[in-house]
Amino acid sequence: MFHDRLPETFQALPETAEHRRNAWSAVLPRRGRAVARIGLSSALAFTDVLAILAVTLCIEFGYHVAYEDGPLWLGSLRGLRLSALLSLVIVATTALRSEYNLDNVIARKANLQLVASLWLVAWAALLVVSFMTKTTNDYSRIVSIGIFLLGLPTLMATRDLMTRVVRRRLTAGSTSVSRVHLVGYEDDITRFYAANESESLGLRIVGTSYLRRVDPGADTATRHDQLQEDLDLAVSVVRFLRPDDVFVLVPWADTAEVERCIDAFLRVPSALHLRPGTVLDRFPDLQVARVGGVAGINIGRRPLNLGEVLLKRAFDLTVSAIALVSLSPLLVAIAVAIKLDSRGPVFFRQKRYGFNQQPFGVFKFRSMRAEPDAAFRQATRNDSRITRVGAFLRRTNLDELPQLINVLRGEMSLVGPRPHALAHDRSFERRIALYARRHNVRPGITGWAQVNGFRGETLTDLDMERRVACDLHYIDNWSIWFDIQIMVQTIVSRRAYRNAF
Repeated sequence: MFHDRLPETFQALPETAEHRRNAWSAVLPRRGRAVARIGLSSALAFTDVLAILAVTLCIEFGYHVAYEDGPLWLGSLRGLRLSALLSLVIVATTALRSEYNLDNVIARKANLQLVASLWLVAWAALLVVSFMTKTTNDYSRIVSIGIFLLGLPTLMATRDLMTRVVRRRLTAGSTSVSRVHLVGYEDDITRFYAANESESLGLRIVGTSYLRRVDPGADTATRHDQLQEDLDLAVSVVRFLRPDDVFVLVPWADTAEVERCIDAFLRVPSALHLRPGTVLDRFPDLQVARVGGVAGINIGRRPLNLGEVLLKRAFDLTVSAIALVSLSPLLVAIAVAIKLDSRGPVFFRQKRYGFNQQPFGVFKFRSMRAEPDAAFRQATRNDSRITRVGAFLRRTNLDELPQLINVLRGEMSLVGPRPHALAHDRSFERRIALYARRHNVRPGITGWAQVNGFRGETLTDLDMERRVACDLHYIDNWSIWFDIQIMVQTIVSRRAYRNAF
């Protein structure tokens, strides 16, 4: 058993008392650390309050100057009451979810989707309280709408800015970062150091205890005594260094050794963590979940829960029905143009894979000359099969409009991964990891890949990998606001029309 500590001052023995003091101060806990962490977390919460207060008072002041003759303090008092209730809901909920916790701030970016949800909840609470206290008439509708519309982007921008500042400031040498001690076999700890940098992890490694590999030929008693000796020494070091967290890097396959490590380090006043290698680093939001009486680490949930499925379906039905009715003159005009331009049907139907890889027939306006018996071949730039009207439809994405029928039938969604031809799906599913995961949600008329320009001909696997990466990002980050953003970008963004041929 041997130990190693991060500071370079330990690599050579200090020659003076000052050097020794500096070396020990680098690994031992510092006074005021808890206060500093609470201070930083409080600063994050305080900036949320300031953002809400600033927007509320500015709009109240502007409204007072433009429309009211009374004393200014009256509007300020209304603004303070309103911002106090909004701040209470948002700050209290965020704190209960530990979103102000510095370790969570370091580990991930500001959760802007959560901020938007909390903003809606806070306003719902405000309406309820105002109704119950009969104070709804105290607030101007103009002021309320202005605060509602401007407050959310201000709060989002402030939260994102403060998160970036805190993550940049919290280096491995900062007083506020967590102090960590590593325990494990030498090769496992070496791999940990090779794969991670303490600067990027937002922590400070104050000590490392290496367990000795036991000779495979040794008897059970010898193996037991050697591991116990190593663990006793490691526990003594941890008691002296007093780290915040102990990470056991022993592979989970070594069940007996892991159990011994757990029993040993549960005796010290530090948080204890097990790391089963690098597999968990792929999943940033792991949690222990129970299904019935069985516990397990949840590394992937259903793409959309029941509430999200119902919300997305309601949105799809509403928008697609309105779009079909309002665009019916355009649809008729396109149908007439196709019939006059070339022989063949108005619509083109082709089998595609949908949700859970269930095949369905996708509707499109026909943009190529009809070739009933021709084998599948992806459209290319300057493809001779494309008609004159078809070229215009493909450049403007108007050939996709009939898929609104697929949306009404429940086969597609307005937004989601674009469905590919069956031949494409079978080919790329074998060559690209997680390709089939695109089918965990309904395919869409438009998607995150399309508005980022990843569409059209796929000449290489890299072309499809980029498209799939966008699709998986959409699945993992879905929200109704994300759908609206993609739909707007589909119409106004130049990238959405890139590679359209």
